[in-house]
Amino acid sequence: MDANEKKQALRMIPYGLYVLAAESVDGRVAAATVNWVTQASFEPPLLAVGVKADSGAHAIIKESKTFALNILGKGQEAMAFSFFKPLERDGNTIGGEPFSSSGSGAPVLANAHAFLVCKLVETVEIGDHSLFVGEVVDAGSPSGLEGRPDDRTLTLRDLGEKTFYGG
Repeated sequence: MDANEKKQALRMIPYGLYVLAAESVDGRVAAATVNWVTQASFEPPLLAVGVKADSGAHAIIKESKTFALNILGKGQEAMAFSFFKPLERDGNTIGGEPFSSSGSGAPVLANAHAFLVCKLVETVEIGDHSLFVGEVVDAGSPSGLEGRPDDRTLTLRDLGEKTFYGG
């Protein structure tokens, strides 16, 4: 297999951008920009999220068994870039972004365009990422939206011609 052709083909898969956040029982918070996300079931509502195995979010999700997928919207490019690197909790902010704890304890970013809180139901550990499957137990999104909701989602493409992940 030609490595460049593989990379090019994998980069043709469109990705939204999200901040995956989790809180440990001792109050540590991890949040990271992720883009390998898909809905995996209608009933029960399940999400599958690819998370780098050596990340802080990975360890906390495995421990806490819950996470929040904070959906970024158009115009939130700076927030996406902020969470590309590890950030420390400062009170009820991380990386300067205010958050509140959901009923299950997962951090929901105040400025995210929407959120999905999930209870971890399955983990597949293979390769350099793990696949976390979570059952959606809470959600929030703006009301009164017109048009397609996915038109409002920030995408990897919105970060510029030279920003790629995957391949």
